[in-house]
Amino acid sequence: MKGLKLYLILGSLLLILYMVAQYNQPKGVNWKATYSSADKIPFGSYVLYHRLNDIYPATKIVPINDPVYNLVVDDSIQNSTVLIIADDININEYDYEKLTGFIKQGNNVFIASSYFGSFLNKKLKLESNTEMRKNGQTYLNFLSKNLRDSTYLVDKNSTTGYFSKFDTVKAVVLGQNGYDHASYIKFPMGKGALFLNANPLMFTNYSLLQEPGANYAAKALSFIPSQKNIVWDEYYTKGRNGDESTMRVFLSHPPLRWAFYIVAFSLLIFVVYQSKRRQRIIPIIPPVVNTSVEFATTVGQVYYEQRDNNNIAQKKITYFLEHIRQRYHLKTSLLDTEFIETLTHKSGAEPKLVSEIFYQVTLMQHSTKVSNDDLITLNHNIEQFYHQSS
Repeated sequence: MKGLKLYLILGSLLLILYMVAQYNQPKGVNWKATYSSADKIPFGSYVLYHRLNDIYPATKIVPINDPVYNLVVDDSIQNSTVLIIADDININEYDYEKLTGFIKQGNNVFIASSYFGSFLNKKLKLESNTEMRKNGQTYLNFLSKNLRDSTYLVDKNSTTGYFSKFDTVKAVVLGQNGYDHASYIKFPMGKGALFLNANPLMFTNYSLLQEPGANYAAKALSFIPSQKNIVWDEYYTKGRNGDESTMRVFLSHPPLRWAFYIVAFSLLIFVVYQSKRRQRIIPIIPPVVNTSVEFATTVGQVYYEQRDNNNIAQKKITYFLEHIRQRYHLKTSLLDTEFIETLTHKSGAEPKLVSEIFYQVTLMQHSTKVSNDDLITLNHNIEQFYHQSS
C-alpha cells in the first residue's frame, strides 16, 4: 500500500504540473489545413463561408456533410452550385456517374483540391502537381484579359498547385501559374459545368485576409453562374454528420490529447509496477519420502532379535485368514474339509497346497512353540497361495 500511495502522489503532481504549464504557455498558431467553415485558424474556411453572399447576394448558402452520391440524388438540391474545398477528394465511379448527371441538369460543381482521386483523374485524363520558382513560389493569374490586371501571390505555398495533364479536348483553361501551366480549368457538361482548381489554400482564411488572395478567390468564383443555392459540402474535410467519435473530438484538442497521453502512460507504469510479486516467495517443500521399506525393515529387525516365532506365526495366520474373508467372502471360524474344498475352488490354488497350509495353521494355533523351519515353510506356502490364487 505504501508503494501505491507513492505512485498516486507522483502521478497527481505530474498531472498538476502539466496542467499549470499548459495553462501558462503561449498558444501557438495552428497551421493545420482543415478547410472547415467553423475554423478561424489560418487554413480554415470561416471567412469564405461567411462572405459568399458578397459574391452571390441573392443566393442561399446550404451547409451539408454528405458524399457526392447522396448529395445529388436529393431532389431538393437543384438549380445549385456545389462547393467542395479539401486537400484530398476521392470520388469513385458511382459518385462520378451521379455527379455528371447532376451537372448536366443545369447545376455547377466547384472543387478546389490538391488531389482529385484516381477515378476522376482517369475519367478526365487529369494529373495535378506542384512547382516553385528558385527564389520562391510562383504566382497565379487568369487567362481572361479583363481579369489579368495583376498577378496573385500568397505565401505558405498557397499558389504552387497546377494541372500537369488534363483532357484538352473537353477542358477550358481559366487560370494559369507563372509557368503558363493550367491551375484552374472548367469542364462543360450539358447545361452545367465542373470547375477544378489546384490551389485549395487560396480559399482559406490566411489567403482571403490578404488582398491578392481575396481578389483571386472572388474572381475565381465569379466564373460560376449565380444560382438559387450554394451547397457548401464539407464531407471530404469533416466526414459525414455524426462520424466523429468522442475520442476523435477529444484528441483534436492538444491539451486534452496530452492529458490523455499522460493518463495512459501513468496507467501503464502502474500496471508494470503492480505486476511484481507483492507476497513472500513460496518456499520449496521437498516431497514426502516413502519410508515403508525402512519401516518394514525395522519391524522385521525387532521380531528377528526377539526370536518369537510363535508370535510371528500367529500374526501371519491372522492376516492370511483376514485375506480369505475379504477376498473370497468365506467364514474362517471352522477350517474343515468343506471349507478347504470351497477355498480351493474359489481361489484356483492347488488342493495339495491349500490342505498343507491349513494343516500347518491347525497345528500352530494349538502349539506354543514354532521352529524356524516350520515358520519358513508356513511363510513359503502362504506366498505360493497368493501367487496361485486369482
